[in-house]
Amino acid sequence: MRLFLCSSGQEIGPNQTFTNPLLADGADPWIIYKDGYYYYTNTTGRNLTLWRTKDFTQLQKAEKKIVWTPPASGPNSKDIWAPELHHLNGKWYLYYTATDRAKPGDASRFIFVLENESSNPLQGQWVDRGKINTNYSGLDGSVFEHRGKRYFLYSAYVGPQSNLFIAEMTNPWTISSRQVEIARPTLPWEKYDGREICEGPQFLRGKRGQLFIVYSASACWDDQYSLGMLTAAETSDLMNPSSWRKADEPVFAQSPAQSVYGPGHNCFTQSPDGKEDWIVYHAKVQANKACNNRTPRAQRFGWKADGSPDFGQPIAVGASLEKPSAVEK
Repeated sequence: MRLFLCSSGQEIGPNQTFTNPLLADGADPWIIYKDGYYYYTNTTGRNLTLWRTKDFTQLQKAEKKIVWTPPASGPNSKDIWAPELHHLNGKWYLYYTATDRAKPGDASRFIFVLENESSNPLQGQWVDRGKINTNYSGLDGSVFEHRGKRYFLYSAYVGPQSNLFIAEMTNPWTISSRQVEIARPTLPWEKYDGREICEGPQFLRGKRGQLFIVYSASACWDDQYSLGMLTAAETSDLMNPSSWRKADEPVFAQSPAQSVYGPGHNCFTQSPDGKEDWIVYHAKVQANKACNNRTPRAQRFGWKADGSPDFGQPIAVGASLEKPSAVEK
């Protein structure tokens, strides 16, 4: 039996390690942990599929179910992208992006949501709660809570750009008409290949009184697609654009030396015991100038002395990584 060394120098067996990718295909990965299970989803383009497992590094062996297929026609009938599963007010909600098969494209692309009362989202009935009332067409809806308020993030199509907006939520399927722009693509690495894009916003709570929104920059087909970051003080008014400060450089970017290109559209999770922080993202092994061949990957990340995340460099496919602490091995 081959043994590996973990970061502490101790030997660990192969049943305690994993390798990326987590699946052979899957862009825009999303994971949520609840009641001892990880629930996973990603873009399939044609339906909403959920995975359920106690070890997210073993998604290939996880229980899997298609929980929703789009109607043959209508505003949410085509290009089912970027699903996110959230547990709010005792129910499950699936947010996803879609467009109209009769007139597909960015002008008719919006965010929709489904509701399920079952304790297990792979069971029960999903009820269509319709389109989120965003002021703009757009994509990549996400939800977070802070100081008793629930917020909605999305990437809005504003002219030639995709800009990040935030709004307070009145319920899981309705947001306030006051929707504030907190970031737009202004830096060179947000404008590769002629597209000016900030998308895929994800909330992350810092270690020293900060809040972060990590987002994907530039076009998904560009091999330099990467992650940027906004920072705000946890006591600030999150609806005030001046509360958010943008990092000058990507916080997670391609690594040609590791054959990792276009890392982006991430989410965050923790080990079952809550002691480790993990970033889950998609990337490619070839610089192919395309949105295809993206696979979901996961790796542990740490924190800098100032309380901001340190994502390091993306790790090569096939490299042996230690599994999350306290995961069933």
